[in-house]
Amino acid sequence: MSTDVVVDALPYFDQGYEDPGVRETALAMVEEETRRYRPTKNYLEHLPPINTAIFETELMRNEFERIQNRLPMEPLSMKRYELPPPPPSKISELSAWQDAVENSMAQLEHQAVRAMNLELMLEYGCETWKVYLDVLTSMLAKAQKQLEGIKKDIQDINWQRKDKQTAAGEKLRALETQWVMLVSKNYEIEQACVRLEQEIEERKKEEESQQYNEQSPDGNADDGNDADNANDANEANQDEEEEQPNTNGVENGYMEHQNESNEMETD
Repeated sequence: MSTDVVVDALPYFDQGYEDPGVRETALAMVEEETRRYRPTKNYLEHLPPINTAIFETELMRNEFERIQNRLPMEPLSMKRYELPPPPPSKISELSAWQDAVENSMAQLEHQAVRAMNLELMLEYGCETWKVYLDVLTSMLAKAQKQLEGIKKDIQDINWQRKDKQTAAGEKLRALETQWVMLVSKNYEIEQACVRLEQEIEERKKEEESQQYNEQSPDGNADDGNDADNANDANEANQDEEEEQPNTNGVENGYMEHQNESNEMETD
């Protein structure tokens, strides 16, 4: 049987358990899972079978059998406390009178023993009860000491759990903060890569435009239009820079270089 436990909660560190509706939601989830869950194996198969008859006596077995058969309980026999005379049919027999006399002597001895026990109880009963109470007090003190030790062990375990969960929670929080920072850096890197790709694409278009102007015979006539188009591109790039701040300084250098090129073309 597996004893591995997967802990997916830190009750000493997690927050929000006391929020309204959380307890009701958790109980509803537990009830739903209990309703759908159907055990498919015996989880006590590794334990030996329970012997329920180990503490039963013969009297208890007979009584259980009587209860199972729904039979009435036999009335308490008071015959041993009676002093019956010989029956009328045996009133003249000596053996019957001897039995009656022996029964009366047994009853008399029984009553004498009871009186002796009462006298002994009156003489020694108080001291016996005191000794018995001392034994009970000693047992109570021992049980309370054991209880205090168990409570202390439980408290120590709870402190250890709290320390471990607090440390695990702080580690999780630090890892979460690191994850957020790395995700932010990745986003910034992706944005920088996009801007660099745009810049490279614009530089390629500019070089292609310059090569076309150099090869075209009407290149001088179109210088003014090219200057106007470059100025419009500069203004559009400036608007994009205002919407998306530059973080790496690459676009600023490119803009200065493009402005200088535009001024040279205008001259």
